[in-house]
Amino acid sequence: MKLHASGQHCGLARAMEVLGEPWAMLLIRDLFVEPKTLSGFRRGFPQTPAEVLMTRIEELERAGVIQRRDPRAPTDSSVFELTEYGAELEEIVVSLSRWGLRTLGPLRRDEIMTEDSLVTSLRATFRPEAARGVHMNFVVEFGDIVVHTCVTDGQADIGKGHVLNPDLIIEAGPPLQLLLTGETSPREALETAGVRLRSADGGPGNPGLLMWFVELFRIPPAPLRTSVDGRVPSKRATTPSSPGLAQHVVPDGTTAETRPRRHSASISE
Repeated sequence: MKLHASGQHCGLARAMEVLGEPWAMLLIRDLFVEPKTLSGFRRGFPQTPAEVLMTRIEELERAGVIQRRDPRAPTDSSVFELTEYGAELEEIVVSLSRWGLRTLGPLRRDEIMTEDSLVTSLRATFRPEAARGVHMNFVVEFGDIVVHTCVTDGQADIGKGHVLNPDLIIEAGPPLQLLLTGETSPREALETAGVRLRSADGGPGNPGLLMWFVELFRIPPAPLRTSVDGRVPSKRATTPSSPGLAQHVVPDGTTAETRPRRHSASISE
């Protein structure tokens, strides 16, 4: 493995020699979602030459971070997965994603959203303390990207694809980020058609459940920036004050306390 040595005998310095190369952490991020073939990796990095990705993968293999499973048949491709050592990076990957989301900004012209990046973002923004006693299943559709999140009493199973009989299907584009930062309220997102809702049977979705979604998944506010004269500008609240969710009335006249409850979920292929 080609190391860019720092000249320091330090654990962090050694970690950066392994993980500091371009795309290394993003490859690891994707493997936390699911094992990948080389072609699977390439779908998330369409502008990166295959030989460059393969070089990075081989470097991570030699470092003991990832490993390949031999193909079951001669025509199958090798599948890459995290080693036990590599899996120790999960909390670091999620924390770094949460840290970066605070200053992410709008989608740039040369950027794409991937299923793996959206799954990781939802894992990073999930708030277990807000999910205690909550049992809900959501599907988020971002263009061709589909991910699900099944919330069960403070825990969330978040992955790719649809889930059977979700409580709410959220069709969203870039406004999804504004919802999670609190810069746009659920009502504003629906009124501007930046977000559309539907139920599992294809009918209209319940807006009250969207309120729950933005309570369960939230991007922390951006850090305060010091101006050139050294003063800290006044901070405008980006997260709207939220009354008790039990007071959020949904269209059928029930309150959020009578929300649908799911104790298990079946994932569709």
